[in-house]
Amino acid sequence: MFRSPLGAVVAAVGLGVLGILFGVQAMGAYGLGVFILLPFAMGFVAGSLYDAPSTGRAVLVGLVPPIVVAAILLLVALEGALCIAMAAPLALPLSALGAAAAHWQRRDARAVGALALSVPLFMGFEAGADRQPEVHPIRTSVVVEAPPSVVWRHVLSFPPLPAPREAVFRAGIAYPVGATIEGRGVGAIRRCRFSTGDFVEPITAWEPPRRLAFDVSAQPAPMRELSPWGDVHAPHLDGFLRSHRGEFRLTPLPGGRTLLEGTTWYENRMWPQAYWRLWSDDLIHAIHRRVLRHVAAQAEADPRA
Repeated sequence: MFRSPLGAVVAAVGLGVLGILFGVQAMGAYGLGVFILLPFAMGFVAGSLYDAPSTGRAVLVGLVPPIVVAAILLLVALEGALCIAMAAPLALPLSALGAAAAHWQRRDARAVGALALSVPLFMGFEAGADRQPEVHPIRTSVVVEAPPSVVWRHVLSFPPLPAPREAVFRAGIAYPVGATIEGRGVGAIRRCRFSTGDFVEPITAWEPPRRLAFDVSAQPAPMRELSPWGDVHAPHLDGFLRSHRGEFRLTPLPGGRTLLEGTTWYENRMWPQAYWRLWSDDLIHAIHRRVLRHVAAQAEADPRA
């Protein structure tokens, strides 16, 4: 046991770095082991090894390891600042809770060893489990001051969008910049251009001027990570956030207006699902709003409106 918190923090940071390397880099799993068990274990190790005079001091020491681990991941270009910031609301409270639990149970060395051993075992079990995330729909709508026949033309393709003002897009989240279409009818290929590449969208339903539906056969990275080293390609950029299909629905409203709805069906392969979908749902809504508002502006400026 340490009277100084430094040794306790170093031990907890070591567990955290090894846990990330094993769980993410070796196992390729962004799950409960990485985001729930590991932060708690770091706090527990720090709280167990440091002979804190109070629970408050133990909690303060327990908050340090995840912050240091995050800085290491950023400095060695294993993760970017944006994803670290998203994980912080989970990691920090859990690490503090682990440190408090260790202080309350009087720093049992056997509990420290058992918990530290459970981290890689659970990560390995989780990586081997065949968990299928739910394919989840996100729907966003706007009212357009133009009839469906005019709005339809601007749904199919639209000119480049202006530079984004939203903070999430400026921080690195991929955002739409334009759309083109090759062909007409079912089987046509729509390309929605994003800041990180193109979504390739084979048309599956062509019902002018009411409904356009498509599958997603290829998609780019969901973000560009913020990092002092430039481009960082963390494992979660490949396949952990995947769009399956989408559609536009145009419903006529009184007064020659249109209710324009955009829907994306997607899956998020990061756990706990309830937490990470809070982020991804909101980001997809932001992407929808950017597209729908641009389509609405183009349709309302069309002389045929």
